[in-house]
Amino acid sequence: MARVLIVGAGLTGSLCAALLRKEATCPLHLVVWDKAGDSGGRMTTTSSPHNPQSTVDLGAQYITRTPHYVKKHQSFYDELLAHGILKPLTSSIEGMVMKEGDSNFVAPQGISSIIKHYLKESGADIYFRQCVTQINLRNDKWEVSKETGSPEQFDIVVLTMPVPQILQLQGDIADLISECQRQQLESVSYSSRYALGLFYEAGTKIDVPWAGQYISSNPCIRFISIDNKKRNIASSAVGPSLVIHTTVAFGVTYLEHSIEDVQELIFQQLENILPGLPKPVATKCQKWRHSQVTNAAAKYPGQMTLHLKPFLVCGGDGFTQSNFDGCITSALCVLEALNNHS
Repeated sequence: MARVLIVGAGLTGSLCAALLRKEATCPLHLVVWDKAGDSGGRMTTTSSPHNPQSTVDLGAQYITRTPHYVKKHQSFYDELLAHGILKPLTSSIEGMVMKEGDSNFVAPQGISSIIKHYLKESGADIYFRQCVTQINLRNDKWEVSKETGSPEQFDIVVLTMPVPQILQLQGDIADLISECQRQQLESVSYSSRYALGLFYEAGTKIDVPWAGQYISSNPCIRFISIDNKKRNIASSAVGPSLVIHTTVAFGVTYLEHSIEDVQELIFQQLENILPGLPKPVATKCQKWRHSQVTNAAAKYPGQMTLHLKPFLVCGGDGFTQSNFDGCITSALCVLEALNNHS
């Protein structure tokens, strides 16, 4: 039975796992590792420490489907809509740029429910807090080392983490990347920003006419959402939750500052936008060092194959674009590359 390791439990990684399971012609042992404490990657949903029902999407907020992908990725949207994992976005987002033919969707159980759905479908063994440090060739297999625990061997490895993290890997992998591939990988760039989640007590009223708002006039804050309102799941039993995304300029400026300092600066600016906000019962500040791809690896659309036998491939939005359809495209390209060479 072939042992397959997928590094990264974000959208591309979880989709690769689900598609591999679905299309496998022989038995596969699928394993997914992620360095975080939970799945989701940049599609992460976090809960209040006081009430697990109170959640906030810290990464992706909603999914925009453009006309180009309506037919192309129809089966993916249909499946998620049929399971109730996606629903049309019906609440008001002020300042949202709508292009003709676009449709927007939210995930009522939180954006990470999409990832959890794909991981469940894959039947993969999922391990968190697994930070890969090196990849070496050993007897026609990949020996993958991580920060803790013993190295493990796999027949196929799929890397879906942000490209800078691929470039940091030690071992034989560093020599297997060709000059042209390395150039392309080094050209991939990302924007950086912070996200701040605020959780409130049940019964708290946040009196604004919108569920989300893009802000163009603030040096720090770019987007605010009343998350349960955005997802249309407001309930009297659960307090509201708020998410604030900073501007990229702010994210870059304060990238190496402490989370406490950054949170304080965001709060100060928030007071200007929503004066008199009640005090939250809990907060969660997330640094997105690799938020959205600003420059993708143009010469390797969808995936980059680093080695054929044994198979080693990279995928993710660094090879497409940072959105739902970009990750689907990459997962399909990774699968195609695997099928062509196995």
